[in-house]
Amino acid sequence: MVLLLVRRLPLRTGTGAQRAMLLTGAVLTGLFVLTALFGPLLAPHGFAQLRDSHGLFGSQQQPSGEHPLGTTIAGYDVLSRTVWGARTALEIILAALLLSALPGTVLGLVSGYLGGRLDRLLVGLADALYAFPPLLLAIVMSIVISGGRSSLAGGLGAAAAAVAVSFVPQYFRVVRAEVLRVKAEPFVDAARVIGTGTWRIMFRHVLRNSVRTLPLIFTINASEAILTLAGLGFLGFGIEPNSAAEWGYDLNRSVADVTSGIWWTAVPPGLGIVLTVLGTTLLGETLTDLADPRLRRRRTGRSRTR
Repeated sequence: MVLLLVRRLPLRTGTGAQRAMLLTGAVLTGLFVLTALFGPLLAPHGFAQLRDSHGLFGSQQQPSGEHPLGTTIAGYDVLSRTVWGARTALEIILAALLLSALPGTVLGLVSGYLGGRLDRLLVGLADALYAFPPLLLAIVMSIVISGGRSSLAGGLGAAAAAVAVSFVPQYFRVVRAEVLRVKAEPFVDAARVIGTGTWRIMFRHVLRNSVRTLPLIFTINASEAILTLAGLGFLGFGIEPNSAAEWGYDLNRSVADVTSGIWWTAVPPGLGIVLTVLGTTLLGETLTDLADPRLRRRRTGRSRTR
């Protein structure tokens, strides 16, 4: 998806700073996705592995040839946990975006096209959801779904559901605004005149012209999903360490190590969060900027005046 977006928005459409931001975001996001996809091949050990043929790994072992990033206080290999954590983060991103984009798009389509009382009701519900902080909502749903500590399926389900609920109003508003614009186009009036049904017009003619900006929102919301999952893990409402590797949980367990001068347990998961969020944010913000024709006209006008 990243490569398709970059191809549709060529680098020459932006300034030097924007091209640098776009390339940086694309590279960081690409590395994150590749690490997540090929995690089982890249990680030297399993995410919950505590021993190998030579015996136990040991607790808080310094970086060495056997363990390039050392081991945690529980005896896990830090490099393996960091690599496997990327896989967990990608899974939560895909699950959250799927659970939020589909209902948000359908509700925005119905609300914008039909209007009336249903439109006012859905707009009011979307505004009400904005009053709930995503992390607080994630904590509550994690407790309700899995009691606060859970397996991989339960933890991902709680986090994905919480993130999805907070994202639905965003997709709803974007699609609704586009639907209000598209339904006033002449081709929609022509479809009504020839007797095309309402639902066929909505899904055949209006929907396909109202979701072009959604891929840009995906990249921006991906960083929010990672931060929400990391926040759950850091606060102790995440996934059990023997069920999956998660950066927020590992960062929480390494806080006490930092005060003792043991840096290698905190830096890798922290960098994983920072670099992934930075990459997806830069990519999403730059693509959104380049997709805005008004900004492109301003830059073109300035370059001509120079």
